[in-house]
Amino acid sequence: MSATYETRGPVAVITLNNPPVNGLGLSTRKGITEGIERASNDPAVKAVVITGAGKAFSGGADIREFGSPLASASPDLLSVIAAVEGSDKPVVAAIHSVVMGGGLELALCCHYRVAAAGTQVALPEVKLGLLPGAGGTQRLPRVLGLETALNLIVTGDTAKSEQLAAQPGQKLFDKLVEGDVLDAAIAFASDVADRRPLPRVRDLKVSHPEPDAYLQFARNTVGAVSKNFPAPLKCVEAVAASVGKSFDEGLKTERELFLGLMQTPESRALRHIFQAERAASKIADVPEDTPVRDIKSVGIIGAGTMGGGIAMSFINAGIPVVLLEAKQEALDKGLATIRKNYESSLKKGKITQAKLDERLALITPTLSYDGFKNVDLAIEAVFESIEVKETVFKTLDEVMKPGAILASNTSALNLDQIAAFTKRPQDVIGLHFFSPANVMRLLEVVRGAKTAKDVLATSMQLAKKIKKIAVVSGVCDGFIGNRIVARYGAAANEALNAGASPQQIDKALEKFGLAMGIYRMGDLAGLDIGYAGRKRRKEANPDAYIPIVADRLAEAGRFGQKTGAGFYKYEAGKRDPIPDPAVDQMITDFRKERGITPRKVSDEEIVERAIFAMVNEGARILEEGIAQRASDIDIVYLNGYGFPAHRGGPMLYADQVGLPNVIRALKRFAAEPGSDAKFWTPAPLLVKLAEEGKSFN
Repeated sequence: MSATYETRGPVAVITLNNPPVNGLGLSTRKGITEGIERASNDPAVKAVVITGAGKAFSGGADIREFGSPLASASPDLLSVIAAVEGSDKPVVAAIHSVVMGGGLELALCCHYRVAAAGTQVALPEVKLGLLPGAGGTQRLPRVLGLETALNLIVTGDTAKSEQLAAQPGQKLFDKLVEGDVLDAAIAFASDVADRRPLPRVRDLKVSHPEPDAYLQFARNTVGAVSKNFPAPLKCVEAVAASVGKSFDEGLKTERELFLGLMQTPESRALRHIFQAERAASKIADVPEDTPVRDIKSVGIIGAGTMGGGIAMSFINAGIPVVLLEAKQEALDKGLATIRKNYESSLKKGKITQAKLDERLALITPTLSYDGFKNVDLAIEAVFESIEVKETVFKTLDEVMKPGAILASNTSALNLDQIAAFTKRPQDVIGLHFFSPANVMRLLEVVRGAKTAKDVLATSMQLAKKIKKIAVVSGVCDGFIGNRIVARYGAAANEALNAGASPQQIDKALEKFGLAMGIYRMGDLAGLDIGYAGRKRRKEANPDAYIPIVADRLAEAGRFGQKTGAGFYKYEAGKRDPIPDPAVDQMITDFRKERGITPRKVSDEEIVERAIFAMVNEGARILEEGIAQRASDIDIVYLNGYGFPAHRGGPMLYADQVGLPNVIRALKRFAAEPGSDAKFWTPAPLLVKLAEEGKSFN
């Protein structure tokens, strides 16, 4: 049983004990209801206190039960809440540290609540595409007022207990304490043991001077900012029921809305993301208790856009950085950019001057590798050339201390080849940050053939410390992200060759939900980067080279925003893409040279080509063991490439469309005149899963 029972004088204490956050799993739920019944049957017990062991009162549902029959097994949370609220003896919640989701709903059904200062309070269900389903939308407005409660429920944001306790007229907390909350709650329970009738939140009225006007304002505001997600507006409707209906009718409305949201693809996508982020940190052959190396300082080679962003990621976490450049001018420019970024945050009130000074003081600039002698980790962010990487890694191998980790930020080059430049390949790993590195959450951790397990474990732990979502990739050209994006780009290029324009393709993909269309993304990243990679691959395998329009643009010096022209043209100092007749002419000429007669291409075909090409390559990546699981691919695309969260990632999207439908589309594209049939051939894993009636996730 993951809830314990003890008595302290006339007070029974039920302690939730289900680490790490006392999730309300079946065993915990049973422990609560059995504890309430035991206290009720014991004449020596006059009151009950419910609290949580460790670092939480309760974080809500037990994520280990998501999607399993255990989540709804008896007693479910609604039954637990009914038992607590219906207790014939006062029940006091001793709240501390974290009270969220179902944990807060449990506290709200108690007759009294004593909270520790600094407790984090939230109903975050909306972030999973749901709404609180155990009375939260009906009880919270009754204790915090309509506006405060609705804001918490619709955003899923966290508030501190003292902030809520300061709300005029709040009834959420009966007492806020600085010291031991359990002792305070037991004393409080003893004081109220004989008071009758027992106060119930359900009996309170929701107060607001003009509820109808406010709720209409909320509908308009929330609807405008949540177009792809139904849950926020449903939250408003559930809370509205707390005003216009009886408590029991409101509960019924809440339940109906909750069950409806559970069936939506958007909620499935958000729940998938929630679980996928947690799964990504688990590596099959690396035990969780693998010893890690101590990273007290980091050396970064390159103070450009990427190197500077990586440096900011570490100093933001309080980790000192030695920043190396070849020339003083480049070093000064990099440091000035870092300072400018922090000064921008200062102007916006995101950091203080003291914090700015503290972070900049963590950077030690240098022009010599001698500064790397004592660092624990070195990350190179130099030009994407194997020859340049060779020089860097041979130098690091000579300079750095034994046991230090040598990392490459390469986005595509062979990490095993890079590791072979050193006498310690076991200490070499890929840490592929995404630009801007101080903003983007994704970190591809590339595991070489000889990378030591403790180096991998250290890198995963370090990613958490610098607030990145790390996904492990094996070694291949482009790893997970850029390998798939190459196929995505090739599919878009086929649509372009067939007759679509860059603008139509970008708009179709953005309407699907992508943050930015493929050609706008190329202009932002720089067309010279992809061009250099294609040149490298062409030199290695000339027969495999397929000419594309982007190469013509790059050869004409149109590298994107950085040169004011790419697939679009750009006015000086602006990022707005402007269609360019010169590009239209280059595309027309390209088609003529290739003997292509342009046709009408629908937006639906553009999206299917682009997304299903990603899915097909994702299946191959899984087959080859480059990615551990399909959800890792989804995490890469959600956090590194702007894939829409409400779709859940390309692999989950394929599951929702149906794998047989994906295969049919791939075969249709393969059969079209002029199409690359090999490119569109369904991956064996995709076919196997479809035939077995299975899915990726």
